[in-house]
Amino acid sequence: MTKKLKTLHIITGLSTGGAERALYNILQGGLADRFDNHIISLSNMGTIGRQIEALGVPVTALGMRPGRPTPSGLLRLRKVVGRLQPDLIQGWMYHGNLAATLARYACSVKPALLWNIRHSLYEIKDEKPLTRLVIRVNRFFSNAPDALLYNSRVARKQHEAFGFASFSGQVIPNGINCQQFAPSREPWQRVREELAIPSDALLVGHVARFHPMKDHANFLQAASMVARNFPNVHFLLTGRDITMDNLEITQHIPVDEQHRFHLLGERRDVPDLMSAMDVLSSSSRGEGFPNVLGEAMAVGVPCVATDVGDSAYIIGDCGVVVKPRDPKALASGIESLLALSISEREALGRQARVHIEKNFALAAIVARYATLYEELIFDRREIRCAA
Repeated sequence: MTKKLKTLHIITGLSTGGAERALYNILQGGLADRFDNHIISLSNMGTIGRQIEALGVPVTALGMRPGRPTPSGLLRLRKVVGRLQPDLIQGWMYHGNLAATLARYACSVKPALLWNIRHSLYEIKDEKPLTRLVIRVNRFFSNAPDALLYNSRVARKQHEAFGFASFSGQVIPNGINCQQFAPSREPWQRVREELAIPSDALLVGHVARFHPMKDHANFLQAASMVARNFPNVHFLLTGRDITMDNLEITQHIPVDEQHRFHLLGERRDVPDLMSAMDVLSSSSRGEGFPNVLGEAMAVGVPCVATDVGDSAYIIGDCGVVVKPRDPKALASGIESLLALSISEREALGRQARVHIEKNFALAAIVARYATLYEELIFDRREIRCAA
């Protein structure tokens, strides 16, 4: 039996988020079987860490606070990497990239190094002070990796304009699991019964954790406008900290309309929730590759999104793209889809699914990662042999 190539992924943390889910998806989509993988989380196991372990992939959590490396944590990182001796190390996100670069020196034979940047970079001044510092340190060391991956074309353009190395840059978008996210009629009725939403109501969804970048205020202000014009519309919001206990959320919901806003917190049945929606909206002020758009489109739900990251590229001609930070524009976009007939929205949803299957199917994305890993590993071995 041929020995599997050994890959090590180093990621900032494994709580629910886009990068964390992207890592899980490519492992679940085939990398877990094709390579001998190990995951190091610089902070905690989170919800995604347990899911990765269920795939049979070992996970080590170093327990460091986000953005706060400690001598004991770095020493443990060195010990774990020294024991594993991987053929390839892939960093995920800015802190993970730096840790991956450092970890390379714990190996007796220099492995291939890959960075994976999952962040758009519109204005460096908009980032937190520590994040600005880490981004600049990433820029300084950006010649180190053998390949510098981005999950969106916009993110690559922004980072290279900021001074990141361009010779090794390439884009591999996120993969969408079109089996997990697929049209299904049964959840439509179940979800609406659970939430006491009338069967003849229109349902607009929003799926995102509570974070300034996701701009929930933008969506809720737009939703309030839509609610005035469409008395039969309900709104479903799900994501970490999206509950009625969050005053930063509820302050944007009119008191007399609260019965039409369903705040569910973090849920594990997102594909089912999406199946109950007529329209999904993404209101972000900054993104790389928003998974939620591809997932909703794979379910057959047309989307309205702000023009950030690769949102316009993902949606194509299967939905609506509007200016960010503009509730009126977002409300207008949502209303344009709600005004369609049922058959017109369903046709647009079918078109959206075909678009995702053609351009972002998980199997094809996994194959691109696998090919890149093998190329980098064997190129590194050839360099050693030539020396």
